[in-house]
Amino acid sequence: MKSRRAISLRAHHLPWSSAGNLADNDLTADDVVRETGWVFNNQTGDELTLEAFVETGDKEVRRYIRLLQLESFRFEDSTLLEIGSGIGRMTSSFTNRCNAVIAADVDSAFLERCRQTVARFGRIDRLSTLHVANGKTLGLGNDSVDLTFSYITLQHCQPQDAINLVGEAIRVTRSGGLVVLNFRTWVRSDIALVPLGIAVRRLWKLPVLGRRLARWRWSTRLGWQANRLKPETVLQNFESQLSNVKIFHSVKRKMSVAKARNESVKTMPTKRINPSHWWLVAQVS
Repeated sequence: MKSRRAISLRAHHLPWSSAGNLADNDLTADDVVRETGWVFNNQTGDELTLEAFVETGDKEVRRYIRLLQLESFRFEDSTLLEIGSGIGRMTSSFTNRCNAVIAADVDSAFLERCRQTVARFGRIDRLSTLHVANGKTLGLGNDSVDLTFSYITLQHCQPQDAINLVGEAIRVTRSGGLVVLNFRTWVRSDIALVPLGIAVRRLWKLPVLGRRLARWRWSTRLGWQANRLKPETVLQNFESQLSNVKIFHSVKRKMSVAKARNESVKTMPTKRINPSHWWLVAQVS
């Protein structure tokens, strides 16, 4: 498999570049999951298979459709954009549900593997891919899709890149369509984790040591979480472009937005959402 990769040189992209290099080799699909799967769902082990990997994605798709109250959305008639598809863990499930799916990722080697994954477990005729080489803009026209979805991706972007991607998600989603976006916010452990993450990302920039560190799981777990965004921070940029805004968060923590927005934004405490995560579900105005 020849590489067509042109990944950004930003430090927080290096783990994906390293994992992408592995995915770009002539490994079996199961070996790719064993070598890189922990990047996408934090699972490790010599017994992992692509089939089991995809099954975890299908279960999560079903779970979030229920938790985020998306049961009434007409997936079967819609085009869905997935920002951060990786090697297709959730993508296959989306192609089985939607009329068309656009898988977008920062690494083109992942997109090659994503196509192979969907060919085995989904509907390849419904799939197209989009390389997000700079990590912050989407090469799609305005009003191109009915739903834009992203899970455990925006937290790995630099704060302004994440904000830019939210704006891009809104831009490419048709009026009346949905954005369903997952973010990470502050928790107490971040007092230690955030400074450690900054230090690790600085080490990643070192010519030889950095490339090695970016391949190690412990290093990547510390360094790849590049931002913490509150609902307030996101909404102050985009609330005028959205309607029926819902913020889903864990029942284990309180989450609110500015008083001026309380009438137009609903906060939705929900079980089975990580306390450090929250979701924005909104219609594009």
